[in-house]
Amino acid sequence: MRYLLLSLFALPLFAQENYEIQVYPGESLEAGHTMIELHSNFTVQGTKTKQDGVNPTEHAWHETIEITHGFTPWFETGWYIFTAVQPGGGWQWVGDHIRPRVAIPEAWKWPVGLSLSLEFGYQRRSFSADTWTLEIRPIIDKKIGKWYWSFNPTVGRSFKGENAKLGFEFSPNFKWGYDITPKINAGMEYYGALGPIGSFDPLHEQQQQFLPAIDLNVSPKWEINFGVGVGVTHGTDHLLVKAIIGYRFDR
Repeated sequence: MRYLLLSLFALPLFAQENYEIQVYPGESLEAGHTMIELHSNFTVQGTKTKQDGVNPTEHAWHETIEITHGFTPWFETGWYIFTAVQPGGGWQWVGDHIRPRVAIPEAWKWPVGLSLSLEFGYQRRSFSADTWTLEIRPIIDKKIGKWYWSFNPTVGRSFKGENAKLGFEFSPNFKWGYDITPKINAGMEYYGALGPIGSFDPLHEQQQQFLPAIDLNVSPKWEINFGVGVGVTHGTDHLLVKAIIGYRFDR
């Protein structure tokens, strides 16, 4: 249930930006199972011109295919294919990432869910100021009655690009949700990209975004999510809409 509810919105430090938008849950995919997800979003209000050689985001479609397979009760690996459709342009490949993750198995009965995700990959220079990046994402979550929360104190760095010299940057992400009915969960996510650890960017240059979202739990096999993201700082796309549709394949 948690894996389905939380496949939502995360604004990474750099590189992916609005391609794979997700706050992660603590649990990993079950051993022998595979999930295929389509992350879709459209930026209603964003950048209108190229910035540092990166294409504008306003009225751009981003489509990402995520394929995740569970190998053991505590280990999964995901693969991302990022694509984009620019205004007046065709469909273009943006890049690929790989994401191994280890998790504390639920059978251990820990008081909170706990896991660690490492994501590494490449994205084309025209879509990102940084082409090779690494993300390190600790994940802590908890379900209490109808309430759910997850915290991802993410750090990441660029190995090639405009931000390579900055070292590790901090990008906290948080979600809370409430089960309105057994099939509908409503909540809010927060996504921040604050800048280099020890020397955060000025507030207007940071990425600060809030996302009201609804998750539909129509079946254990299906994942259906909708949301609207509102940026509250100058350095953030001001308005976007998104959806995720995923299907879980059994053994």
